[in-house]
Amino acid sequence: MSTHVDPATADAPATDWRDTKRYMWLWGLFAPAGLFIIGLPLIIGLNALGWHEVAQLPVWLGPILVYVVIPIADIFFGPDGNNPPDEVMEYLENDRYYRYLTYLYLPFQYASLIFGSYLIMSDNLSWLGFEGHGLHVANKIGLAITIGMIAGVGINTAHELGHKKVDMERWLARIALAPSFYGHFYIEHNRGHHVRVATPEDPASSRFGESFWAFWPRTVSGSFKSGWKLEKTRLARLNKSPWSLQNEVLTSWLMSVVLFAALTAIFGIGLLPYLILSAIIGFSLLESVNYLEHYGLVRQKTASGRYERPAPEHSWNSDHIVTNIFLYHLQRHSDHHAYPTRRYQTLRSWDGAPNLPSGYASLILLAYFPPLWRKVMDPRVLAHYDGDITRANIHPPKREKILARYGVVEDPQAADK
Repeated sequence: MSTHVDPATADAPATDWRDTKRYMWLWGLFAPAGLFIIGLPLIIGLNALGWHEVAQLPVWLGPILVYVVIPIADIFFGPDGNNPPDEVMEYLENDRYYRYLTYLYLPFQYASLIFGSYLIMSDNLSWLGFEGHGLHVANKIGLAITIGMIAGVGINTAHELGHKKVDMERWLARIALAPSFYGHFYIEHNRGHHVRVATPEDPASSRFGESFWAFWPRTVSGSFKSGWKLEKTRLARLNKSPWSLQNEVLTSWLMSVVLFAALTAIFGIGLLPYLILSAIIGFSLLESVNYLEHYGLVRQKTASGRYERPAPEHSWNSDHIVTNIFLYHLQRHSDHHAYPTRRYQTLRSWDGAPNLPSGYASLILLAYFPPLWRKVMDPRVLAHYDGDITRANIHPPKREKILARYGVVEDPQAADK
């Protein structure tokens, strides 16, 4: 039997399989480093050509990447379909190369944050060719959005690190969350969402008929309340007050306060609105992904009244390779819920899981337009439940209307969702 062993994986088990994405994962660093790799050269080059107004547009690199480049690339390159076999799982899990890539996200993330703060607040960018003036206000907003999107993808990096048992990685997760002021995610996601996933009680599981704009305030407030309650309960068991530095929600927020205070002290108080905007953009990008992952899916209750165990059919998956590269296989979401501590390079695509029509990046934009989202996704939810809409996780304010639309007359005493 012939073997194909990458020189970088010479100690791997003898097998025909190899990780064809091994070096593709480096593209995941393009998100935090793009401002330096693409943005700066474009700005300098366009200014050199005398196109000073156009030269400010590369600061909008974040939304261009998320809403245009990655969706087009997903369509062009399509699904992956490459799962690691059992015999390489242990080796692949312990290959430190993959975790080092997630560590590297953080210095690039913070470098872009600091450099972006400088560009926003500087009134003289002549060294970039702007002839003694700074960015226009509209482009400062665009740069803040770009920084926010870097922070949003950074939340996904924090998600990868925060699930691990290594203390350093958990600290790095909290550092990655600081720019988005969403440190409670570290608590709520691990101890809240993974317990309540695909149930009406979970603030991070969207419901059938619930628009993204209705989901956003529910999940933002709900995740905050859940994270605080979980920490308060944990500390109560230890006979400790929640108002202490042992409260990991408080200490995570404190990291954000210190970061924002340091940046405004260095660059000026005028930076604060842009930092707030970037934080909102960052955690909103996370919540838009949350909206996609479990839309309309629900775990049924057993005879004992408890919810069935999470299974592949309770998460929407997508195996489109480009978005997976940028989001560390987050789209292989069923496997993640089955094995939360499994590292991203070992996650598999499940045959029994419901699949999205495209990658997350494409569908985030679709989610912003509820009529388009419903047209694409509602039939998929209905098909997943074999035409029985009563088995879906229906948004309570719209339940009666939705059931009527599908010709269902429900016994009020039987409605327990």
